[in-house]
Amino acid sequence: MERSIHQFTVKNLAGKDVPLEKYKGKALLIVNTASKCGYTPQYAQLEKLREKYKDKGFEILGFPSNDFGGQEPLEGEAIQEFCEVNYGVTFPVFEKVHVKGSKVAPLFKFLSDKKLNGEVSSVPKWNFHKYLIDKEGRVVDFFYTITNPDAPRLSRAIEKLL
Repeated sequence: MERSIHQFTVKNLAGKDVPLEKYKGKALLIVNTASKCGYTPQYAQLEKLREKYKDKGFEILGFPSNDFGGQEPLEGEAIQEFCEVNYGVTFPVFEKVHVKGSKVAPLFKFLSDKKLNGEVSSVPKWNFHKYLIDKEGRVVDFFYTITNPDAPRLSRAIEKLL
């Protein structure tokens, strides 16, 4: 069984397939996001984090989810516009997905289940839960919502992968 996110294909906000193997060789932070959440300002911090490390082989992938309190009412291009206009987001934001429960997206089922990914068991408990992925596509760590993207421990974990 492959223990890499590179086995998955997701959809972008325009509904087009994006194979995650496209990100082979990059360290990633995968985040479930929402536009109407108290943590939504983390978008700006995530963008700064991306800017800090992008030239060293780092990328952030955002996955909007409406699983927590209906805090992602937007759809498709409206999500992208919200992220760009309000927070200057340039990292890829994908189609809205379920990150927990019976309808969980295959990628998030993999990210949250140690039996599948071999490293961590952590189902998102709220928006802006973060999974750190190494350059081979393996899940290496996770960070709860309350860990701000500018937290030194998150930067240290990223730097170990670059």
